[in-house]
Amino acid sequence: MNLEDAQTGLIAVAHEAHARGWVPATSGNFSARLASGDIAITVSGKDKGKLAPEDIVRMSAAGTAHGRLKPSAETLLHLQLYDRDTRINAVVHTHSVNATVASQSSSGRICFANLEILKAFSGIKTHATSIVIPIFENNQDIEVLANEVERYMTTHGQGIAYLIAGHGLYTWGADINESMRHLEALEYLFDYDRLSHSGAAENE
Repeated sequence: MNLEDAQTGLIAVAHEAHARGWVPATSGNFSARLASGDIAITVSGKDKGKLAPEDIVRMSAAGTAHGRLKPSAETLLHLQLYDRDTRINAVVHTHSVNATVASQSSSGRICFANLEILKAFSGIKTHATSIVIPIFENNQDIEVLANEVERYMTTHGQGIAYLIAGHGLYTWGADINESMRHLEALEYLFDYDRLSHSGAAENE
């Protein structure tokens, strides 16, 4: 994928995510791996519903930006995923209400099992399975947070997504479209989780 195609794809998913309420205001960030090995990533502090090609910056896999624009403040969290798995070619980070509510779970993780929607995730062929989404404490030191995520994945496996407490969701895929499919399925699961807990509370 060249830079122009990455810009087009990232703008499309950012606009859709904004329209669906998953990246309010200037929250969230999106990236894609280029054929050259560089990364295209949204710049810091931009409204994702108004992104233009110039709002997506090219940077090296080592984290050096080309030009004067500042990439997302959470760039290291994207690079951690690209560094650990060459099959990851796109990363999305959102701040939906449901994801943020889910991230406050006191157990430090969320589990989903035996749901048909799980087949939306790459590699899952049956509903008769389960996934675990870990929750990491928020940390303004992104390097520390990225290292924590890497340690967890090394021990427990990469999974398909993670949450940052009080913050939002990270998910990824082999391309931009797969990442967006994962995001949509996760939002369904978080909506399901929230509604199921609400129903349980009403029945008490």
